[in-house]
Amino acid sequence: MYSKEESIKIKKEFWTQFAEAYPRKWILYDTKIKDFSFKFFVDNKKAQVLIDIEPKDEEKRKIYFEKIESLKSILIEDYISEVILERNYHLETGKIISRIWVEKAGISLNNKANWQDIFDFFYENMDAFERFFYENQDYIKDLEINT
Repeated sequence: MYSKEESIKIKKEFWTQFAEAYPRKWILYDTKIKDFSFKFFVDNKKAQVLIDIEPKDEEKRKIYFEKIESLKSILIEDYISEVILERNYHLETGKIISRIWVEKAGISLNNKANWQDIFDFFYENMDAFERFFYENQDYIKDLEINT
């Protein structure tokens, strides 16, 4: 077990080395869609690259998720084959969001020997999510429902 200070130091070193290994500006929260963001996550069991859809307006969340869901075959075939889509993802806080993600299990932030694998996983999958988003953003952003 690490102390709080040691954990903070390890996380800071991890993110600094990731930024040095892959120096680029990621979309993350700059999607131009309110409450629609890309995220990196890593702990001592897994790493994830995520798209979180969390507008307070339930109807907007539903529409954004369904738009991505309608593109699922493109996302899987052309970008990330093992992507997971969950319409009603329950956060620890109790909040329900929609989440699209890919995960690499069996790795640990505290094991520096895993870092390069995590960096590569983050880069490859966030890059794929971003390319997918840029290719389809006009459709995703358009809240008009065409039936």
